[in-house]
Amino acid sequence: MKNPTILQFFHWYYPEGGKLWPEATERAQHLADIGVTAVWLPPACKGASGGYSVGYDTYDLFDLGEFDQKGTRATKYGDKEALLQAVSTLREKGVKVLMDVVFNHKIGADEKERVSVRPVDPDNRNNISCEVIEGLAYTRFTFDAREGKYSKFIWDFKCFSGVDYLEDPDMHGVFKIVNDYGDDGWNDEVDDELGNFDYLMGANIEIRNLAVQEELKYWGRWLLENVPCDGFRLDAVKHIPAWFFKDWLEHVREEAAQDLLVIAEYWSPDLEKLQQYIDRVEGKLMLFDVPLHFNFHTASNQGAEYDLTKIFAGTLTAVDPLHSVTIVANHDTQPLQALEAPVEHWFKPLAYALILLREQGVPCVFYPDLFGASYEDEGGDGGMYQIDMPIVAGLETLIKARERFAHGAQTDYFDDANCIAFVRAGIEGAPGCVVVLSNGAENAKTVALGEGFEHKKFRDYLGNREDIPQADEHGNVTLPVKEGSVSVWVLEDVL
Repeated sequence: MKNPTILQFFHWYYPEGGKLWPEATERAQHLADIGVTAVWLPPACKGASGGYSVGYDTYDLFDLGEFDQKGTRATKYGDKEALLQAVSTLREKGVKVLMDVVFNHKIGADEKERVSVRPVDPDNRNNISCEVIEGLAYTRFTFDAREGKYSKFIWDFKCFSGVDYLEDPDMHGVFKIVNDYGDDGWNDEVDDELGNFDYLMGANIEIRNLAVQEELKYWGRWLLENVPCDGFRLDAVKHIPAWFFKDWLEHVREEAAQDLLVIAEYWSPDLEKLQQYIDRVEGKLMLFDVPLHFNFHTASNQGAEYDLTKIFAGTLTAVDPLHSVTIVANHDTQPLQALEAPVEHWFKPLAYALILLREQGVPCVFYPDLFGASYEDEGGDGGMYQIDMPIVAGLETLIKARERFAHGAQTDYFDDANCIAFVRAGIEGAPGCVVVLSNGAENAKTVALGEGFEHKKFRDYLGNREDIPQADEHGNVTLPVKEGSVSVWVLEDVL
């Protein structure tokens, strides 16, 4: 009966110094106790910025904090031994582990190579110049400190399709590398933003190179053997051909001794693009419901002007819940980040109730919302900003409520723009609940629970209301909610 609940166990500004892996070990029992069933860990591989790397500037996939590279042995999150201890402890406590996979690019090459490139219009990547320029590019990765341990594969310019910087001459921009793989254009089955969004940053990996495909498949097998995880979060899949991940997942699943949970980040509010991607990979993974996140963002900014009955309009959760992972925030949307679209703090309890207690989708909770975060960084205007992300009130209780009460058939009462509700009927051995939300004034919702609920009394599991409503002789009950708040009503006798 345990409902799946994922926790993104990091954020962009998590402190450096090797603290995250030990923290995961220390919190493993608590996470299991409150109902977290899986954690998504950040990229564990060595990044170009060494001990300061969040993990998305991928340098060496095979260095999990084992080799002295980029000025450090450990990654920002800790060394390999601490990672393995965290994974082992989490799984011992019944919490599955998802590893972050970053395949789109590599950064921090060990050597430069003289390459031939063709300039690309950055606003229309399909517009590739006929002019060929020769220059030095950071495209050769030799990993000297690793000395061929785990893999002897050397990455050179033939493994990449594009770069954003050349030396001799000194040039910045987007440049298509002239090689044996699709010299006339980029990969297909990628997002069509900017014409073709194959290229994102750094040395862009050339998936059409068969040697590259085999190396990435080998790495997938190697990771499963060395870090016994339960699945993956795939980064930036809109920039990588869908056919590759379809093949890659078929390969690693065949090698794994268990089924793997795989969630991909296709960051687009366009529902049709998400559906198209799911079709292209033949439904072999789940996607984050980006449109729903943007609905939360909009609703939190508009307040009572937002029509709550439309909160799931145009979302993946509404049309394909079996492939939907729901989020309120993540490391890219938090303040001062590239995809900043924060959900205002007052609305977060409502948003989390909508992803944690409903039947559709698998919810993913964000670390700062559960544990808090504070950081300082430069904004787009050049100014420095102090950001505080306080713990979301009642979030831990909502996670517990998901495990205890989010069971059974769901009935929606989406009949008021400012006050909605839904009922989870419960199943044998597991009671249900009634969730009431308001984005405006104090309100109430009358629900018909029917036979078996006559004269039953209810309490708000979140403690936001002290009332004890009682159903009438027909099993109908009116359940209140405070202004801009949420209440989770459960039978008094089950508490």
